[in-house]
Amino acid sequence: MFGLETVAALIAKNGLAILAPIALIEGPIVTVIAAWLASRGLMDLWSVTLVVILADLLGDVVLYALGRWGINRLPPRWRLRLGLNRARLTALGSHFGTKGGRTLVIGKLTHSAGAAVLVAAGLARMPLLRFIGINLVATVPKSLLFVGLGYAFGSAYSQIDSWIARVSLVLLAVLVLGGLVYIMKTRSKKQA
Repeated sequence: MFGLETVAALIAKNGLAILAPIALIEGPIVTVIAAWLASRGLMDLWSVTLVVILADLLGDVVLYALGRWGINRLPPRWRLRLGLNRARLTALGSHFGTKGGRTLVIGKLTHSAGAAVLVAAGLARMPLLRFIGINLVATVPKSLLFVGLGYAFGSAYSQIDSWIARVSLVLLAVLVLGGLVYIMKTRSKKQA
């Protein structure tokens, strides 16, 4: 991807026409930059907010579609190497049937686990309208947070990008550690 200064210059020059595709790929820092540009009067804040929310949702649907329809195009032995056997897919479907909303929200808020969770929702064949509704509920406050952050402190976008990366990494570590603890507890209960 381009450097942040280049992204800021592209968005300042081309406005929403370039903001939408860039926000589709890399949402949080692009949202901060666009909101900062809006605070300087170079863009309309409401348009920026609407575009970044829609781009985030569209990106989520693309990842969902990859899980729902793309993975099935892989040869069966590749799916098995990925651990996508019938039993696992059934368990995944059951999980998203009962805890899908919570899983999606956690995935969206941690940012680092988001792509895997979105693909998993597609693999689990979570109903698309439910998927979009839950993602909308999680996307709006997340996007508004980054718009507010950019509007107020966007001139420090390089430092904010570093903070986003660090927080995402810490949240991923917490998720992995929590998952390992859960697996260990489950295995110890089965052995007892």
